[in-house]
Amino acid sequence: MRVIAITGGIGSGKTTVAALYCGLGVAAVDADAVSRALTAENGEALTPIREVFGDGVFHADGTLNRAALAKRVFGNEAELKQLNAVMHPRIARRIRDELEALRTAGEPAALLEAPLLFEAGMDGLADAVICVTAPEEVRVRRVCDRDGIPREEALRRIRSQNPMEKTESLSDYVLSTDVPFSAVQARALALWRRVLADGPRRVPRRA
Repeated sequence: MRVIAITGGIGSGKTTVAALYCGLGVAAVDADAVSRALTAENGEALTPIREVFGDGVFHADGTLNRAALAKRVFGNEAELKQLNAVMHPRIARRIRDELEALRTAGEPAALLEAPLLFEAGMDGLADAVICVTAPEEVRVRRVCDRDGIPREEALRRIRSQNPMEKTESLSDYVLSTDVPFSAVQARALALWRRVLADGPRRVPRRA
């Protein structure tokens, strides 16, 4: 089974491009969805998060206060590193399990959507990596509009991730979304055909 990863920083348009590929019938594993499941009510990551960050990042009913946690870690490199140490191994383990299930089901290809693909070492699960990119100001505007947060907060979140230039350099393909949606759609679909035609660009690790 081909495993093709798609990555890109917050506001890059990665989710939009991934949705286009899923619309083609491509099976997908979403690292963000896995992360949300791990931190949902009774999720396995809640106890270690409480041990590291205390009760202040939880609501009174015991559910995770995502806004409070985000305020703690974005812009604080040490605390973000602690959170990643809790989350990344658990996310990677779940993703390997989901990919193996798709492989067993006979899927010819799977899309691995992961914004922190390289930071979490999950690039080793893919045989090709697409980086979705856009200029920082475009990303800031998108994040502000989407999340209803001020510019300074959007910048903190964007700059807590790898610089886009680094992610681009580590990837096999780069797709810019700083164009109208119709052009993004055309570019994305043409790139998908190219990725499939090119074949694997790297040797993935198996669980």
